[in-house]
Amino acid sequence: MYSYKNKFLHCESVNLKDLHKEFGSPFYCYSSNILEEKYTELKKALKNDNSLICFSLKSNSNQSIIKTFSLMGSGADVVSIGELKRAIKAGIPTDKVVFSGVGKTSEEIIFAIKNNILMINVESISELNQISSLASSSNLIAPIALRINPDIKAGGNEKISTGKKQDKFGIPVNEAIDIYTYANNLDGIKVKGIDVHIGSQINNLAPFEKTFDSILNAINILDEKNINIDIIDIGGGIGINYKDEKPLNINDYSKLISNKFGSLNKKIILEPGRYLTAESGILITKIIYIKENQSKKFLIVDAAMNDFIRPSLYGSIHNAIPLVENAKSKATENYDIVGPICETGDFFIKDFLSPELREGDFIAITNVGAYGSVLASNYNSRPSITEIIVRQDKYSVIREKQNIDDFINLDNLATWQKS
Repeated sequence: MYSYKNKFLHCESVNLKDLHKEFGSPFYCYSSNILEEKYTELKKALKNDNSLICFSLKSNSNQSIIKTFSLMGSGADVVSIGELKRAIKAGIPTDKVVFSGVGKTSEEIIFAIKNNILMINVESISELNQISSLASSSNLIAPIALRINPDIKAGGNEKISTGKKQDKFGIPVNEAIDIYTYANNLDGIKVKGIDVHIGSQINNLAPFEKTFDSILNAINILDEKNINIDIIDIGGGIGINYKDEKPLNINDYSKLISNKFGSLNKKIILEPGRYLTAESGILITKIIYIKENQSKKFLIVDAAMNDFIRPSLYGSIHNAIPLVENAKSKATENYDIVGPICETGDFFIKDFLSPELREGDFIAITNVGAYGSVLASNYNSRPSITEIIVRQDKYSVIREKQNIDDFINLDNLATWQKS
């Protein structure tokens, strides 16, 4: 929960001014209250004891964030051995873990099978054959689902739309039945489910409805062939309101799930990431300089695209608010909020309308809890920044700011360059 108290922006009951005095800037801050509220809101809306929320770790893989959802009973959607190990370390039971992704290595597949995860979502017949070979040679059984590509456009950007025929994800729906029949007769394979994920930041029900109908049709055909599907993994993709957007109603989404699948008596898996984490996070950054080029004003801040790349990568639109409220002043100034990196793409918000700001002021870029810190890099040899989580009047550092010398020392001189 973010609100102004005595003109200062607070995260729950913690004054963010105190945090920047202690930790400097920039830094990420997360609200435990929002994380827990979003999970509870979704769980309550589902009204289905046979549903399982599998938090998508790719949205935010900090151990403290994963642990928050683990304690609430969440499973995990992972896409690498690193994410699987993070989920296990945070206490998520392996029988609540699904493993997605188009390029699983032999090491990852064996690790997943030996740790008895719930299901591997298979993306191709080549991967299916690899899983069969690895499992049978180890006298193990791999529980699998096929990820179906229904050729449906969805998502807030082409780069996060994953369910069209030209995308790298999934098996074309018109080929899936034959591959299920093939999989059902493979050594080391146990067909458990069917999986789909069509994109991210989806704010209307229509693409979900089309997708669910496609899945239902496939299940009916599989039933006729005596191939039983126990689990329906409908993926994630639920959008949020970044700025002036109208997200879908979560209760309407739940009703759609119930209407389509409620009579089937099967486990329903959801893989939300952005929906659970985005609104919890803000990025605090300091205005270093205010620069004016002809008619354009720039707020040059100390955060950069290496800290938060979504605007540059996706053209995503975020909002910002000052740490000190100025409610009496009208928003008469137009700024571009940019970082110090030597790229024109290093920006956060263009045409930001605000009351006049000054050098040394602090602002908070909002809704950065998803695909923020996880996409960070050391570009321009910049260190990764502090991350803090707040719970009521308490706060805790959940990732320390990187020491520049430490990551420089990760480099090795070539043997012939050493004296």
